[in-house]
Amino acid sequence: MPDMPPTTSDEIRAAYLRFFEERGHLVMPSASLIPAGDPTLLLTSAGMAPFKPYYAGDETPPNPRLASVQKCFRTTDIDEVGDFTHHTMFEMLGNFSIGDYFKREAISWAWEFTTGVLLLSPERIWVTVHYTDDEARAIWRDEVGVPDERIVTLGDKDNFWGPAGDEGACGPSSELYYDFGEEHGPGTKPGDDTSRFLEYWNLVFPQFYQAADGTRTDLPAPGIDTGMGLERMTAIMQGVASAYETDLLAPVRRRVEQLAGRTYRQDPDDDFAIHVVTEHARSAAFLIADGVVPANEGRGYVLRRVIRRGIRFARKLGIEAGFLPDVAATVIERFGALYPELREHERFVLKTLESEEERFYEAIALGMPVLEECIARGGTIDGADAFRLYDTYGFPLELTQEIAREQGLDVDIGGFERAMEEQRERGRAAARFGGGREEIRAYEALDVRETAFLGYDRIQTDTVVAAILKDGEPVQRADAGERVEIVLRETPFYAEGGGQVGDTGLIAASGGSARVSDTQKPIGELIVHAAEVVEGSVAVGDAAHASVDGDRRLDVARNHTATHLLHAALRDVLGSHVRQAGSLVAPDRLRFDFTHVSAVSRDELGEIERRINESVRGDLPLVKDERTYREATAKGALAFFGERYGDRVRTVQIGETQPVSFEVCGGTHLERTGQIGTFRVVGESSVGTGIRRIEAVTGRGGEEWVSQRLRQLDEAAALLRSAPAELPQRIEGLLAQAEEARRSLRAGQREASRQEAETLLDEARDVGGVQVLAVRSDAPDAQSLREMGDRLRDKLGSGVVVLGSVFNGRPGLLAMVTPDLVERGLDAGAIVNEAARVMGGGGGGQPRLAQAGGKDASKLDDALAAVADIVTRQTG
Repeated sequence: MPDMPPTTSDEIRAAYLRFFEERGHLVMPSASLIPAGDPTLLLTSAGMAPFKPYYAGDETPPNPRLASVQKCFRTTDIDEVGDFTHHTMFEMLGNFSIGDYFKREAISWAWEFTTGVLLLSPERIWVTVHYTDDEARAIWRDEVGVPDERIVTLGDKDNFWGPAGDEGACGPSSELYYDFGEEHGPGTKPGDDTSRFLEYWNLVFPQFYQAADGTRTDLPAPGIDTGMGLERMTAIMQGVASAYETDLLAPVRRRVEQLAGRTYRQDPDDDFAIHVVTEHARSAAFLIADGVVPANEGRGYVLRRVIRRGIRFARKLGIEAGFLPDVAATVIERFGALYPELREHERFVLKTLESEEERFYEAIALGMPVLEECIARGGTIDGADAFRLYDTYGFPLELTQEIAREQGLDVDIGGFERAMEEQRERGRAAARFGGGREEIRAYEALDVRETAFLGYDRIQTDTVVAAILKDGEPVQRADAGERVEIVLRETPFYAEGGGQVGDTGLIAASGGSARVSDTQKPIGELIVHAAEVVEGSVAVGDAAHASVDGDRRLDVARNHTATHLLHAALRDVLGSHVRQAGSLVAPDRLRFDFTHVSAVSRDELGEIERRINESVRGDLPLVKDERTYREATAKGALAFFGERYGDRVRTVQIGETQPVSFEVCGGTHLERTGQIGTFRVVGESSVGTGIRRIEAVTGRGGEEWVSQRLRQLDEAAALLRSAPAELPQRIEGLLAQAEEARRSLRAGQREASRQEAETLLDEARDVGGVQVLAVRSDAPDAQSLREMGDRLRDKLGSGVVVLGSVFNGRPGLLAMVTPDLVERGLDAGAIVNEAARVMGGGGGGQPRLAQAGGKDASKLDDALAAVADIVTRQTG
């Protein structure tokens, strides 16, 4: 037993890993594993091997005992984060057993670490068990010695885990709680609604398999899956109320206090906001460093919600825009030593946060007109509209409520929550493993469980037809004209995966032949060929000769090898923050999505293209190998976030003595880079915040692209009666002429507008002592209308100007009120908003200047006629 317990977060991490390493566990510090597929957790970092659920006993893991520090991210109930115990991101200390030890060891080690290493008082520890788990209760009571009165029985909600989808591994759990004492809450036991007890360690016992119909059977290899929250344990060991006062988060929290000019522990509302900004800045920095970028779906949407919620609470604290990179820099300083990816990608993290902050304020600008329309309708803002603002424009509900309150309106919170729950249910349904389950069962019902893939070494082979599916049902034979799915005993056809399209070709059986249009891998290692019988018939058991379309396969291989060269060149030219975010490898082109916060410049694209073609001319050899995932990544092979890898993986290295690229990849490739022929970038664009896309062509596709460009150049030169080499100067001259023509046209429009303004002044009328000019204008665009309004307002000196015009078939209104009348209570925003309702529209703005739009252009004159009455009411 140690003399002094570990108290800092670093000491607790180290003590935990050392404790379990001494007990035969493979230790993975700073990892992000997948703990049995909890759908509420987002786990990142492809740098460590995914933890596969070996509970079914079909495979033997490299080590049945694992212990790790995991970065985990909540994807649900984010709005809870900000109290003293919940976090979006948390570090979880976990120990796992895969068919090795079970409840007795897991329970006794948890107790030994708690009381023997951390030296927590046994009298402070309570445990909970599932009401059916007599075995766990007995171990706690009879072997560990926890008194019966501190063992609490709870139900499925608290002490049963899984399955993660409609079916899968599941089992009871047992949780350890720390008792802070009666002074911290009225509860008498864990499970009561109280802050007195804090759960710090969850021991899950996956021992059952639950079928889709809800029945459960024993697993042949039950396991252990535990998690202890480092933030919570550090708070306990340091004797503070929350992680925000520990060495984990206090440095970040203090930076937020400095930016806000607030003092922690002075105001509960301020404390909550400080928690949110602190926690969300940390979560966002870690997510971005792990390759997640803000988006409107999946992981990116979780990140976007976290960032925008952090911004909203920063606004409550009075923190000005542009604060997130500042706070994130403190996060990187605090955690960069333990998690080097933070320092490695610091520039990318800070730039992404800066861009997303700017994007959020742009979202507010886009969403405000929608909110103003809702306000213009009067009454309570509909919950569905509030949710649309939240979901589509990124408007937090609280911001909608705040703006509505300023207008004296309420928001239908119940309707908003119903819309939110409907979306959550859609998300839960999508997260379950039930999607397409009937189709999957059709493949599972086949006698064939896997197909041997021979396509790395050959593109044709003799084989046997193992199964045929038609319309999702197994059949014994298929005749000419029928579209079916064919399973072969072994195949050279590559199944779509890793961005590479599936092979096409021909299956020639003893009684007929089938043309393969696609190849897929629907479950496991089962390869299915989508085909049409073009001659005779094909039957189960037929001897067959399978041959891949060789020219197409070679074109695909050119593009796949070029994709690896592109990835390497991007990292060399743009920086190591570049990570693959998606790809398409087809015979005619390649598409590569990657993390980067700004457009790739023309010079950068030129350098990338130059490097790749230099490797092509160098005719570098490709070295392909198979090894364990850990061996591959240990040797430096790149592996990609979001991909799932098995225990053994295929690696592709380009270049022998000085490799240009080294990646984990299961696709088909060339033998040497010279076979690519040529590489040309044909497009660069944005596909979302922090994600860029490059499209390129190689080989035959590259030759055709160059030929097409040269033809287009010749055609353009002929149209402009110029030599191709002189086209830039010729186009510059034409553009200069066009600009001069636009300037002349604009000058003419301004003069016409001035003359019209002089005429319109005569139509001003006195309304209760206020000069009101409400007229239709022939201004050609919004800028001309604004200029005319400025001119008329200045001419009036004191008055109200409302101009109406129709642009592209849509009526619009512009209202201006001189400062002296604003002081008397006149409001341009209110005037234009009410007038626009006549046209079926709405709008708003500032008291001095506002604008609105409508739907019915025929009502424009009626809207202008209503202005006098509106002004009369405003002046009383």
